[in-house]
Amino acid sequence: MNDTAHPHIPVVIVGGGQAGLSVAYNLGKKNIESVVFERHEKFHSWRVNRWDSFCLVTPNWQCRLPGFHYDKQFGGTDPHGFMLRNEIVDYLDAFASTFSPNIVENVEVTRVSPRTLGGYVVETSAGVWTCDQVVVATGGYDNPIEPAYAKRLDPSIMQMHSVSYRNPDQLPNGATLIVGTGQSGVQIMEDFVRAGRKVHLAVGPAPRSPRKYRGRDATDWLYDAGHYAVTIAEHPDPVKALTQTNHYMSGRDGGKEIDLRRWHLENGVSLYGSLSDMDGSRIEFLPDLKKNLDDADASYVRICEQIDAYIERQGIDAPSTQPFEKVWEPESEVTEIDAAELGITSVIWAIGFRANYSWLEVDVFDEKGRPVFDRGVTAAPGLYFIGLGWLNTWGSGRFLGIEEDSVYLAEIIERNANTDAVAAAE
Repeated sequence: MNDTAHPHIPVVIVGGGQAGLSVAYNLGKKNIESVVFERHEKFHSWRVNRWDSFCLVTPNWQCRLPGFHYDKQFGGTDPHGFMLRNEIVDYLDAFASTFSPNIVENVEVTRVSPRTLGGYVVETSAGVWTCDQVVVATGGYDNPIEPAYAKRLDPSIMQMHSVSYRNPDQLPNGATLIVGTGQSGVQIMEDFVRAGRKVHLAVGPAPRSPRKYRGRDATDWLYDAGHYAVTIAEHPDPVKALTQTNHYMSGRDGGKEIDLRRWHLENGVSLYGSLSDMDGSRIEFLPDLKKNLDDADASYVRICEQIDAYIERQGIDAPSTQPFEKVWEPESEVTEIDAAELGITSVIWAIGFRANYSWLEVDVFDEKGRPVFDRGVTAAPGLYFIGLGWLNTWGSGRFLGIEEDSVYLAEIIERNANTDAVAAAE
């Protein structure tokens, strides 16, 4: 390919979500030209891939896009509330309107490869460009995960991934098995309970968190204590940080914690261990329900203890609270059920996603296909990632950390652009 014949732009940003547009915002402040390629429309995941009752799990005050904080520039009046899906989209659209990014929507990037003369060739569904630097802002939610044995389930039982879920009416009458207890799984569980539907829940190893604790939201305490400022380089257990599922809790009805033991006792949710196999109407689980519940509660208690320690160190006068107590314990582990006998007519998979970087033909991946970087900066000149969990801190994959991460990358991009300009002039 003769890449000198194609239009050139200094920086290409792949992905038109909040991460990609945050980089574009900061580059614009530096008068660095960029284009954002988005295969759908901007903020597509928030507009389309969220269920009807979806709301933030972190408080609104953590929505801090660059130059556009929820309470200041956006004018939000409920900093300790939790925006609903449409309110989140309104916030994002308002951010984008403040600087009119150069975004090309409904164009998919199909290949990025190193350019012979330096920089990169970017092939898209609308043509080919060359550029000096590339920012990958596609996130990690490309391919919904469903295990291979799901294909052996009785075809009369409807299966759906959480990315396609909108409300219980999508699924046939009868009981539903929800697989996974991350933030999506437990919130979808509540949807079905509220709709009066029988829920069976395969409980995975996700940890849980308190919501309100000692008079404040737990995230408020953790922020003040500097917990969210800890970088992955400073983390005492970086492997655990990078691989652990997000703590589950909810922002619904003003925010609540989720204790699955109580949901079993008070709402009749049937609990099992991790799903391990399916064949026909037979569904098997690992005997790890007790362990997974205990581990989730241990995480809950550790967070409470961290907050207690901070309150004591600072001498803060905060209301006391009762110590955590288990309200229910499984007497035995159910490791096999018959879906037909229990009236299970549907399964919702809420076990996450895998990123797809097959289009990125640059040697920046480890043996497991994960990108390798330092604060988003890879070993390949002019190639960066943003919007991934623990890019630098806990907030990197969330609204809280996007501002800091995008400012940092924009500075690196500017420095490299200036270095290239000097080299070209010599």
